Amino acid sequence: MKAMLKWRRSWAVLVAAALAVTAAGIWHARAGTAVVRFEKPITIVVTFPPGGGTDLLARRLGAAMQQRLGQSVVVENRPGASGNIGASAVAEAAPDGATLLMANSSFAINPGVYQQLDFDPRQDFKAVFNAGTIASVLVVPEHSSIHSLADALAQASEERPLAFASCGNGTPQHMAGEMLGQAAHVRLQHIPFKGCGPAITAVAADQVPLGVVTASSAVALMGSGRVRAIAVTAPERVAQLPDVPTVAEQGVKAFAVEQWHGVLAPAATPEPIVKKLHAVLVQIQADPQMQESLQKQGYRLVQQSPAQFGAQIHADMDRYAVVTRSLGLKVD
Repeated sequence: MKAMLKWRRSWAVLVAAALAVTAAGIWHARAGTAVVRFEKPITIVVTFPPGGGTDLLARRLGAAMQQRLGQSVVVENRPGASGNIGASAVAEAAPDGATLLMANSSFAINPGVYQQLDFDPRQDFKAVFNAGTIASVLVVPEHSSIHSLADALAQASEERPLAFASCGNGTPQHMAGEMLGQAAHVRLQHIPFKGCGPAITAVAADQVPLGVVTASSAVALMGSGRVRAIAVTAPERVAQLPDVPTVAEQGVKAFAVEQWHGVLAPAATPEPIVKKLHAVLVQIQADPQMQESLQKQGYRLVQQSPAQFGAQIHADMDRYAVVTRSLGLKVD
């Protein structure tokens, strides 16, 4: 039965790919090259609510795509189940380039957390474009006695673990905190919140002694003097916080956790469409105004081919699966 289902699925993918070539307006020129036209509106599905970092990024990219492609681009928010609802919708969409997924590193974490997904994260998607990565930041209340990573780790013991707030169960910030505890051989206690905003607010109110949040969410409260950053999780210091050392700089060697934000397409999307979308998005990313806007939000811009981005996603799935297994973290 499983073999039959696998055969049917493979056949369906081949048929869908063939139909997508026609639907997207691909034809073969005499030289053997393919010309791609998008003849219907493009929908970018965002797996989180409006107003968050992933949503704002999708809207910036979508507006720029609309100008360059001359085709309507709309953003559709489908939050829920840590992004699985939106991902499922895109996995089932026609592979013609008209439905795309805007996701972040949670996409790579979810396979190790959710046991009953109605799609295959490894097989049902094709990587298109990595817009950039954003670091997480370790923050403490402004008047805390913690002034460095060493101070924080010294307060953690087996009998009394140090509590840290994150943006929610299974988020990249949750994983960063757990991975830090494992790498530093200390015990940290996770306190999940419904988003980075509530997490950092709790730290500012001295309700939790330590927070792991995105750099973009930390900058505003740091400017008001309510929290201090003691470390960033990226491999290098971030432009917005040049005086804040990395975790690795402070003794936890080779530690680096960043959150990527990228565009995926249904797996059967033909390569000419993927290449066209990638090329357009690379041009958008290269625009000086777009670069300035993204960097102000804390993004570190990266340059990857679709294949390189896909390899990173799969490597992250493997990496985070080790963490989730060690934690026994399961949602269903």
